Amino acid sequence: MPYIANTDSDRAEMLRAAGFSGIGEMWEKAGVKFPYPALGEIPEGRSEYEVLKHLEHLASRNATRLVNFVGGGYYDHIIPSAVDSIISRGEFYTAYTPYQPEASQGTLQAIYEYQTAICRLTGMEVSNASLYDGGTALFEAMMMSVKSTGRRQVVISGAVSPIFRRMIDCYCINLDVERIEVPAGTGTDSNLENLGKALSGKTACVIVQYPNFFGGIEDYSGIAAAAHANGALAVCSAYPVALSVLKTPGEMDFDIVTGEGQSLGIPLSFGGPYLGFMAVKSKHMRKMPGRIVGRTVDLDGREGFVLTIQTREQHIRREHATSNICSNESLCALSALVYLTVVGKQGFVNLGDLCMSKAVFARNELLKIKGIEPVGNGAFFNEFVIKVPCDAAELVGKLIDKGFAAGFPLGRYYSDRRDQLLIAVTEKRSREDIKALANAMEALL
Repeated sequence: MPYIANTDSDRAEMLRAAGFSGIGEMWEKAGVKFPYPALGEIPEGRSEYEVLKHLEHLASRNATRLVNFVGGGYYDHIIPSAVDSIISRGEFYTAYTPYQPEASQGTLQAIYEYQTAICRLTGMEVSNASLYDGGTALFEAMMMSVKSTGRRQVVISGAVSPIFRRMIDCYCINLDVERIEVPAGTGTDSNLENLGKALSGKTACVIVQYPNFFGGIEDYSGIAAAAHANGALAVCSAYPVALSVLKTPGEMDFDIVTGEGQSLGIPLSFGGPYLGFMAVKSKHMRKMPGRIVGRTVDLDGREGFVLTIQTREQHIRREHATSNICSNESLCALSALVYLTVVGKQGFVNLGDLCMSKAVFARNELLKIKGIEPVGNGAFFNEFVIKVPCDAAELVGKLIDKGFAAGFPLGRYYSDRRDQLLIAVTEKRSREDIKALANAMEALL
């Protein structure tokens, strides 16, 4: 709806109530010089329609038609039209975790079904109702480990998303948590040997990413076992689409699994809203942050849904709460649930197969170009790293002019990888798209 500002009489009434004769006196009493510089001659105002047309003109300059090969944790997947159609229904669009659950059975059932889907996807036993995003969820998993073990040291792989690691660093500024970061290998691996050596009796948890930030697929069963041998928890940040075809974190004996759920029916956007998911082994359930919806029966034997084990996060003194986060991304969680339901079990597996096969095709096409070399020879899902004979960021900039968002320059976060490019391929990219990227890149090199 159009914005209606305060009228002159509204402002005058507020100033009188505050004891000021005018706005200038208010600034003067506050010891503040007039906050705005002279604006010169201000043009006549425009109508709402004229403003909208002007904004559309400005928005037309955005690079919305680039063929997207950027990943790094956020992916350009096909979103069935049914997803937006269903979540836009009035019953869902204002969804919020209810404080009187018995009055909101539909919302609670949707959250319960979402939790069930996340548990099946990750191979874990209990999921919460969602968290803000993948980075927030990973931080909450870290703090859950610290509180569960009573230890203050965390070991984190350098092959975990640098975006997530920066978020954790930001959250930990005023927390007494020691973070040991183990550098990734020189290829696309997490350097599992050194990661295992960093564990000790002081470790609260070890954190890895699956597949890792460079796209590498690794079996973390040994790391999880090493963590448990030291009395620590094993935490995994997972890409949900990859779990359609890969061994689940639950099968590798992780204690906590988190991840960014954007790839499950949520469009790419500049900052969100996105979706953080978290699932744990049942023995850790009472330490898990966020809401949990459970299924029960009433006195008449009718099935119903309730918020359960609430005292771990609300109705409790702040210092005893599992976490001070008590909100969730209900609408985004519903998007993920609808997406998984519409795509279906076999369709989701087919999606994973498509992503993998197209990524292999793209890598092979790009490696035909003189000067481009592979980085790492391990298995990958839908992302891989190549080495180019120039600064990768400069190459990406030139390819934007050719109509391609060609990948993620690793030099942005890894100073020793300025000539390396992380390329993501989803089911949306056709063979023609891939060959066109290869031709454009070859012409520039």
